[in-house]
Amino acid sequence: MIKFKMIFIVFLLLGVILAGCSSGNAVDEQKSASGDAQQAEGNKEEAEEKNEVQYYYTANEKGSISKIDAADNSIVTTIEVEGSAHNVQVSPDGKLIGATVVPGMGGHGGGHDGHGEVSAKAVFYSVESDELVQEAEVGNHPAHIVFTEDGKYAVVTNNEDNTASVINMESFNVTDTVETGKGPHGFRISSDSKRAYIANMGEDTVSVINLETLKEEKRIKVGIAPVTTGITSDGKTLVAALNGENALAVVDLATDKVDKIPVGIGPAQVYIDEKGEFAYVANQGTEEAPSSSVTVIDLALRKAAAEIETGKGSHGVVTSPDNKRVYVTNMFEDTVSIIDKEQNKVIDTIEVKGVPNGISITD
Repeated sequence: MIKFKMIFIVFLLLGVILAGCSSGNAVDEQKSASGDAQQAEGNKEEAEEKNEVQYYYTANEKGSISKIDAADNSIVTTIEVEGSAHNVQVSPDGKLIGATVVPGMGGHGGGHDGHGEVSAKAVFYSVESDELVQEAEVGNHPAHIVFTEDGKYAVVTNNEDNTASVINMESFNVTDTVETGKGPHGFRISSDSKRAYIANMGEDTVSVINLETLKEEKRIKVGIAPVTTGITSDGKTLVAALNGENALAVVDLATDKVDKIPVGIGPAQVYIDEKGEFAYVANQGTEEAPSSSVTVIDLALRKAAAEIETGKGSHGVVTSPDNKRVYVTNMFEDTVSIIDKEQNKVIDTIEVKGVPNGISITD
C-alpha cells in the first residue's frame, strides 16, 4: 500500500477590527466612537456579502493547528494538540474547528505503519477563543473529519478499523459506527447532508454512506488507491484522487460511469471550487521523490486546464469562498502556497512548521 504523511486540514475565521479615533472634546470622541462602530459593522456586513477570507487553518502532523491571517499570511495562533493532527474543518456555522488527532502518529496510508493506537480522537475548538470545547473518542487512526451542512453531525473516517464514526454535535457523543471499505480516508458530504462519499485507500472504491439510515448504500469502483473525494453542490458529479493511477476519477452519479483524467505524480487531496467548475488536485508524490504541483481540472470539459508549480509534497488543498484563491499545504518543505485562481499561479508562499497536512478556511 502506498504510504502518505498524515494530512490534515486547517481552519478559518471572519472578524473585523473596530478602530477608534480621537477628536478635540468628549462629545466629539463619543460621536467618533459611535461612527467608527457603525462603519466597522458596515465593513463586516460588506465582507460577509463578498465572502472575503479572514483566516485559514492548517493541521500539522507534529502536533499543532496553525491559524493564519489571510490579509498578510502571518500566523496568528498556534494551537498545541496532544498527538498528531491530521485533518481540520470549520463547522458550517463557523463557530467550531474540528480536527482528527492520533497519539504517536507515524506514517500515513493503508496500514498506517501498523501501530494500532487506541484512544484516537476528534477534538473541537472554539473559533472565537481557540480553546478546547470538547473531544470524542473515535476509532483507530482517524483520518478526515467533515461536518454535515445542517450542522447535526461530524463524521470521522477510521483508517485502520474500516469504519466511520458519526458524532452528534449536540452531545459530542459517537452515536453510530458505520462499516466502510478497506482503509477509509478522505471524503466529502453532499450539500443536502444526506450522503457521505468516502475514499477507501486500501481498495479501489468509494463508499456511499446514507446519513439518514446510517448504512453503506453501495461502493463505486473508481480506480487504484483513492485518497480523497469531492462532490459538486448539485450532487451530480463525484471526483476521487487516484494515488495509484496518477489520475482523477470523475463519476457521473446518475450512471456511476467513470472518466479518468491524468494529473501529477502521487495525487493526494482534491477540492472542487465554489462554482463547481474546476477541481484542484494536489500532487504529493513521495518523501523520497516529492511532487510539487496542483493540477486544475475543467469538470465540464473533463480535461486538465492547467498545472501550477507549488512546493514539495503538495497535499492539502482548499479554495476560498470568494473563489479568488487556492491554498495548498506542502508537507515536505513546511510551507503553504497561495494561488491566484484567475492567473493560475502562486502569488505567495509562507512557512508553517510542523508538517502541514490538512487545510480549511472560513469566511
